[in-house]
Amino acid sequence: SDSSESGCVSSSSVKNKTFSKIKQSFFRSLVYQLQQEAPRPKRITCPQEMESRPKYYGREFHGLISRERADELLAGTEGAYLIRESQRQPGTYTLALRFGGQTLNYRLFYDGKHFVGEKRFESVHDLVTDGLITLYIETKAAEYIAKMTTNPIYQHLGYTSLLRDKITHRLNRTCSEPKKVTFQQDEKISPSPLSRRTTIKDGPEKHCNYEKIHNFKVHTFRGPHWCEYCANFMWGLIAQGVRCSDCGLNVHKQCSKLVPSDCQPDLRRIKKVFSCDLTTLVKAHNTPRPMVLDMCIKEIEHRGLTSEGLYRVSGFTEHIEDVRLAFDRDGEKADISANMYPDINIIAGALKLYLRDLPISVITYDVYSKFIQAAKITDPDSRLEAVHDGLLQLPPAHYETLRYLMTHLKRVTMYEKDNYMNSENLGIVFGPTLMQPPDQNTLATLNDMRYQKLIVQLLIEHEDILF
Repeated sequence: SDSSESGCVSSSSVKNKTFSKIKQSFFRSLVYQLQQEAPRPKRITCPQEMESRPKYYGREFHGLISRERADELLAGTEGAYLIRESQRQPGTYTLALRFGGQTLNYRLFYDGKHFVGEKRFESVHDLVTDGLITLYIETKAAEYIAKMTTNPIYQHLGYTSLLRDKITHRLNRTCSEPKKVTFQQDEKISPSPLSRRTTIKDGPEKHCNYEKIHNFKVHTFRGPHWCEYCANFMWGLIAQGVRCSDCGLNVHKQCSKLVPSDCQPDLRRIKKVFSCDLTTLVKAHNTPRPMVLDMCIKEIEHRGLTSEGLYRVSGFTEHIEDVRLAFDRDGEKADISANMYPDINIIAGALKLYLRDLPISVITYDVYSKFIQAAKITDPDSRLEAVHDGLLQLPPAHYETLRYLMTHLKRVTMYEKDNYMNSENLGIVFGPTLMQPPDQNTLATLNDMRYQKLIVQLLIEHEDILF
């Protein structure tokens, strides 16, 4: 009897799960069916030509009529619409639309396209079609729409399941967690900035997990589309949802707020290397740092460390632009060898251009002020502590890029007798390149330049301690 009871329970459980899936499938297709059933727009034309009619409206324009008159003209015809000039505010226009047995009035705008809200339409007819679909679905399935994000498929189906194993595999390279550093004064030596001893709290290595938010943009889908977060139909005539321009994920606008920061950019969607967001680029190429940084530094350290005025002397602008085009076109296969560019200043110039053109600077806008404030601290140890705290707040890809660059610039200073580039000189060159104020205020930028220089100088001189 135990086994039969167990069988009953198991059978019941399977039936419940099956019913749940059928029920979910029914509702998810229901939204699509509701769009098909939505009232169709019916234009109510004005019998006479209106001289006051704006050129971007048709015969649906009825001139200066009252709400009551509009209601009479639309009565009894679901989906009927007309445009009238407002009596309360002449020169403004109202879309009168019949839905649910009543006349709805919307302020109508035109700026090359017609709109009453966020969506913009080529014609009033399209606007009304989309509006009727939305009104109908929200009326018939309001409760379901409110709950449709509570049981998403995102973690179980489609996009995420395809990516989960891939991400685990691709992120299996290890990178050290940013080191937490405390500074202790050595009692046997007189106090000075050079007398520090570092105690590094080593933790277990963790995987490089460069989180990246999705780059969602409003999108018009051709043909039926279903949300890849909640699996529900994306209704409407245009702008039915949003698409991530980096990985191609398609979701409802309201679902986009719930999608985790797990964008895995598709290389086919990354159009260029220069001016591309740093985290987007490294995730797309599965590298800890931008390939431009690695390739340029490798070339410079191979043949340019003793070059006089390295990073200060400018290369020929046209040739630097050629290097940019080569990276944008060929990526990691770009040829930046001495055969192509004998002058190492061209490679150094291309690296500076890449860093300068990042849409978000290596030292990001949200921590910029923390670094500037740190530079103003007079006590050397406290200043380094503040700089280190700022580093820990950088996004992982930015932190790793800055760490690698500072290690390289430290090596550049070791050849100061040949290249005449010490940490202060490099700070002058790289300060404005790596740090840009959020507001781009010219006066503020000028005032901050000495602090930008000092921050880079400190990062170079203490890279072994700070990173």
